[in-house]
Amino acid sequence: MTTPPSALREQLSAFMGHIAVERGLADATVEAYRSDLERYITWLEDHGIHSLDRIRPQDVQTYAESLAGQGQSVASRRRHLASIHEFHRFALSRGAVADDASVKVRAPKGGSHLPDVLTIDEVGTLLDAAAMGGSDDPVVLRDKALLEFLYATGARISEAVGVDFEDIDVDDRLVRLTGKGSKQRLVPIGSYACQALERYTAVGRPVLADKARQPELRAVFLNRRGRRLSRQSAWDAVRIAGERAHLARPLHPHTLRHSFATHLIQGGADVRTVQELLGHASVTTTQIYTHIAPETLIETYLTAHPRAR
Repeated sequence: MTTPPSALREQLSAFMGHIAVERGLADATVEAYRSDLERYITWLEDHGIHSLDRIRPQDVQTYAESLAGQGQSVASRRRHLASIHEFHRFALSRGAVADDASVKVRAPKGGSHLPDVLTIDEVGTLLDAAAMGGSDDPVVLRDKALLEFLYATGARISEAVGVDFEDIDVDDRLVRLTGKGSKQRLVPIGSYACQALERYTAVGRPVLADKARQPELRAVFLNRRGRRLSRQSAWDAVRIAGERAHLARPLHPHTLRHSFATHLIQGGADVRTVQELLGHASVTTTQIYTHIAPETLIETYLTAHPRAR
């Protein structure tokens, strides 16, 4: 006789369906949640807990501490606890429990790592290097437009190379980006990026498009053979521009995305707005950028809070 699933397992099944179907998260992300939560639920069941309403804050805290005892890195423990928080918030939102037992359990400090973020001046140097003195070479025009686009929108490289002409509204300065889980978002695009795109599409792209046996009508960014630019080739363009700029720090595929977010925060943008622009599912992911410039946050607080001074 088959043993019926516990209430915890039933709730996990509902949560997995929610993030896979309703939220449309990527398969790899869904599997990461599944792995974390299967481990969590197994631990709870081993400790005689078989339903959500039996979980106490101390249980979650003890489990979180047990991960450290197993030698997991801080980054892994933070991700694991984030999965648990999402699971408990889901149960609370569906009325399965009256309280979120995980809400007061904090992630361990440290372990948050970002690739080096460029200063505003360094971004300017990088973009100037990509332009190579205003060259009309089609690849140079493409790379200049690509880097301007990445910094203007905060797009992931995969999102940038996936952009089609129908996704860009130059008149309203908006671009539609398709992110993880095929989720779409509208992001403003600045005048510098628009100008670089217009020059590239008018002068450089037609030369690249002529190299293809069949014309590529939709993709904005093309490779030397006239086909859609790959993620690796886009990353190579960023890396090569960095080498030309002689920057004193390494570049990463997300360098311009991280710089975009950091400079917005430094300029006074609120975290929720940056979350929407980056396409983060949770504001917790975006809040890491608030740790990069604490002096900016202090200045904003002193300026904005009515009883700060």
